[in-house]
Amino acid sequence: MNDIIALIIPSAIETLYMVFISLAFTILLGLPLGITLVVTEKGHILPNRVINFILSYFINITRSLPFVILMVFIIPFTRFLVGTTIGTTAAIVPLVFAATPFFARIVESSINEVDWGVIEASIAMGASPLQIILKALIPEAMSSLVLGVTITIINILGYSAMAGVVGGGGLGDLAVRYGYHRFQTNLMLITVLILVILVQVIQSSGNKIAQAINKK
Repeated sequence: MNDIIALIIPSAIETLYMVFISLAFTILLGLPLGITLVVTEKGHILPNRVINFILSYFINITRSLPFVILMVFIIPFTRFLVGTTIGTTAAIVPLVFAATPFFARIVESSINEVDWGVIEASIAMGASPLQIILKALIPEAMSSLVLGVTITIINILGYSAMAGVVGGGGLGDLAVRYGYHRFQTNLMLITVLILVILVQVIQSSGNKIAQAINKK
């Protein structure tokens, strides 16, 4: 039992490291990307058909690639950024690539839920586009954005388990190396149980935070 714990704890830490570092970069990139998709739509505060088309097309292409294929496809870029393609730090690069367009679409959906009357009122008061985004769109959509972040964390957690198949580290790697290749079924079951618990905790926490800040 002590041997199992000694294997699981470092792997769980690696998984949390991958998930939350990837999440930070995903929010940093995906939030402005999703907002840009909305505000550049026809009839919005910064309409620009060309930018909207290019961003939307890029997101659709990226989202259409299965995660395993995406990891292989960006190997040169991963090696350029972190100097290796194996390990938890290297896995963060494809995780961000996969999660950013996913989160951008969630942001787009959340921002589109904001009542147009709020935007009209901001324009009437002389607010600039940046002020409208920071003081009207994001605050009004915050509850929905929190739920979107929750879904994204769970999505990244699933990707991180797949990253273990190609040496990405974490619980997925542990399940493959010991649970599958060495036929240690008990270790694989424990790994699955930990992932299920993590998903439940993340989803419940996200729901509670979203309810707490919901203005509607």
